[in-house]
Amino acid sequence: MKLSEENIREKDFHDNLHKGEGERFENRFYKALGNMFTDFDQEVQNDCKDKNILDYGCGIGLNTEKYLKYSPKKITGVDISEVSLQKARKRVKVNENVEFKQDNCENLSLKNESFELIYGSGVLHHLKLDLAVKEIARVLKKDGKIIFVEPLGTNPIINLYRWMTPKARSHDEHPFKDKDFAFMRNHFKELKIKYYGFLTLIFYPFYSNQNSSKFFNFLSNLDQYLFKLRILRKFAWSALIVGKKI
Repeated sequence: MKLSEENIREKDFHDNLHKGEGERFENRFYKALGNMFTDFDQEVQNDCKDKNILDYGCGIGLNTEKYLKYSPKKITGVDISEVSLQKARKRVKVNENVEFKQDNCENLSLKNESFELIYGSGVLHHLKLDLAVKEIARVLKKDGKIIFVEPLGTNPIINLYRWMTPKARSHDEHPFKDKDFAFMRNHFKELKIKYYGFLTLIFYPFYSNQNSSKFFNFLSNLDQYLFKLRILRKFAWSALIVGKKI
């Protein structure tokens, strides 16, 4: 597995991240994106059955475990971190329906047009996007589907927090901006982008469980109304990206 200096830094970061058993402080804020992860899950579930699927940057196998319940033909999970993969193999028993392998997402050791669906959660912003997109398009079958969620780099308050907490993130990560979406539109058709995490993040302390909170649902719906205005999308935290191979 050939690795660049950036790849090695990412590998080391995620190896160290997953050596421990504790939860990251930042994880508590992800409840503000509960509606995004619900939509992500629904997109994957809708296209999961009887498909060969690539879990791109599978980490410790949380999504692999989840989507095996929806009868895919097979899920292949790839990640650069062997520490993460060791935890994934403990979480999900490897059989004919699931495989985990250490691989470089910028230079995959997988055959052309091997998958009908490729998904990933918070992966692309750790990679050189041009190399990642090239590899995703290469191993994806014609009219195959991509589903990704990625953080955005346009909210000044979130960017300030990132600047103040450098150890909480890898050196080379680059949250998405408009130019990244424009690049992806050149390589995938029917690309849809949905924005999340403005008011749901601001009012994060005022609800406990986003799955049962009427206040969260109100904020979530209001966010979607506000994001119809392009100028307000820069205040979103993350986005869901769905498209098909050209």
